[in-house]
Amino acid sequence: MKILKWILPALCLLIVSCKDNKTLLSPDRSILTSIEINHKGQLMYQVMKGDEVLIQSSSLGFELKEHGLITDGLTLLNKERREVNETWTAVWGPTKKNINHYNEAKLELQHESSQLKFNVIFRVFNDGVAFCYEYPNQDGFDELVIMDELSKFALVGNPKCWWTEADYDSYEKLYHETPLSEAKWVNTPVTMRTNSGLHITLHEAALTNYSGMTLKLKDHKKKNTYVSSLVPWADNTKVKIKTGTKSPWRTITIATNAARLVESNMIVNLNEPCKLDDTSWIKPMKYMGIWWGMHIGTETWVEGDRHGATTENAMRYIDYASENGIDALVIEGWNAGWDKWGAKDAFDHVTPASDYDLKKVATYAQVKGVELIIHHETGGDAIGYEALIDSAYALCQSLGIKALKTGYAGGIYPQGEHHHGQYMVQHYQKVVETAAKYRIMINAHEPIKPTGKRRTWPNMMTREGVRGMEWNAWSDGNPPSHTVTIPFTRMMGGPVDYTPGTFDVLLENFADERIAWNTDDISQTRVHTTLAKQLALFVILYSPMQMASDVLDNYIDHPAFNFIKDANIDYDETKVLNGSVGEYITTARRSGDDWLIGSATNEEARTIEIKLDFLTEETQYEATIYADGKDANWLNKPSDFTISKLNVMHGDKLKLNLTAGGGQAISIKRISQ
Repeated sequence: MKILKWILPALCLLIVSCKDNKTLLSPDRSILTSIEINHKGQLMYQVMKGDEVLIQSSSLGFELKEHGLITDGLTLLNKERREVNETWTAVWGPTKKNINHYNEAKLELQHESSQLKFNVIFRVFNDGVAFCYEYPNQDGFDELVIMDELSKFALVGNPKCWWTEADYDSYEKLYHETPLSEAKWVNTPVTMRTNSGLHITLHEAALTNYSGMTLKLKDHKKKNTYVSSLVPWADNTKVKIKTGTKSPWRTITIATNAARLVESNMIVNLNEPCKLDDTSWIKPMKYMGIWWGMHIGTETWVEGDRHGATTENAMRYIDYASENGIDALVIEGWNAGWDKWGAKDAFDHVTPASDYDLKKVATYAQVKGVELIIHHETGGDAIGYEALIDSAYALCQSLGIKALKTGYAGGIYPQGEHHHGQYMVQHYQKVVETAAKYRIMINAHEPIKPTGKRRTWPNMMTREGVRGMEWNAWSDGNPPSHTVTIPFTRMMGGPVDYTPGTFDVLLENFADERIAWNTDDISQTRVHTTLAKQLALFVILYSPMQMASDVLDNYIDHPAFNFIKDANIDYDETKVLNGSVGEYITTARRSGDDWLIGSATNEEARTIEIKLDFLTEETQYEATIYADGKDANWLNKPSDFTISKLNVMHGDKLKLNLTAGGGQAISIKRISQ
């Protein structure tokens, strides 16, 4: 159902006009955005939540190669406003029913000296504010080369900030927790908490044919002001577009607390509706992989004595997946080219390795009811991948393979381009559209950041774009606080393929077989959680393609694997029950009548009480609780855990005892009546 209303009366709640000054309210009237053109002809905006100013008066504009700064000398030609209130259903979760309700103001502007016409569109939701630049078709302006975008976010005070340093080629960083004044140049999403406790995330939505945005901090008139800084092309220009297009949305998500921040769906709502007529082939799935062994050094991607992707090993994994409720299997190192890593056109996405029978494995997986996820590593060679993409995807389709994991681990070819620049944004878009043509789902690693495109292209299932599980195998690892920071930061953009589910957290089961491939010393490497937290992260770190990341042998006859085995990850609804950035979070997700709950903490032990008021009233459920052992913590006895059961109903309270670096996972199933 969609309701679209154009609001025309001058005294409506949507906009109160005073010459060129506008006030745009959220539907619930809790967020106010004022917009004006000042005496210099600059477009300015300000954002308030209740009585608190969050963004002080900030200017918008950009710089063109041929026409210089488009920041002042602006004239308002026309203004339009409307209210949109629609409900749409997502192909997959984390919440399938989405309410998209906002008030919009569209300002049609002209730059005095260049005569360029452009529009700025503001939307105000109950959970934030967004704006974008629109470049309509017009005589004399067929193409635009943008040298800089100059959108400003003048923040109030010096709030606490969670951020990673800007990097044109990687999001795989640990988060810093500092005052805003120390967060000088950051990737987005970047999250902050004001002195009053309000939470704000700055990001972007609907990144399709533009450069990715970073933010640089400027001390302008003693204000902490972020200015947009776009990732450049090799020739140092930023964006090359034709008129008739628009920029991504610049987003300011606002919430009264951290839990409500995570529940926001503004980013995905800012994307266009689904472009696919038939989505019946798109399904969430749990998957295993011939993958972790390569990272811990017991197997290799390259053919030889330790090669993981052999026909025999693949069939062994398929047997286990089929018998234990795992939907799919990803196999890395199956194809030719791994011995040529770093060379142009190194990877062959059609020819199997000599000890891997692709057709035999694919046929066997179909017989066993297991989806095969084929892996396409490119080493960053985007040109080489595009040359093979149709033949490689056609091969997948002919073998009944419906999902791909792509990888871009390396410098981008053509040389000089960046992972997060416009060239690669266009490349990633081509990949997902081509995949849709062949009815293939995508899990992208070393990707462009998520910006809600899953609404438009629901076969864009998940992506990495985070310092994930693999870093625990060959580095100093990810501290316990990292995984309880991700939901409030990186995941504000969308699903994350962090790959939780490792049970051998001390990496001791195959210690004698390990070799070091990325470091001189692997003796201290380990996963920095308890086993119970690994189960909790299976729920907390949402992905519609969710991995059980450990090697097969660590799951065989392990009682904790029953949580993963029984989990239905095709979620209908998500509730964040509590949370504090970098400290703890508890997330509940519903599939049909049943719920999964994951709760996790940082290096500090804590007790959390939750109320089961989201369960259906007058209905009995059985809760199976996977908890940290009495004496366990992430440093000592991290693999100790307990399993208990109890009957629960709507309104019951549970006390969750989380050990340091630990967590708790709960499966709640309706009891048939």
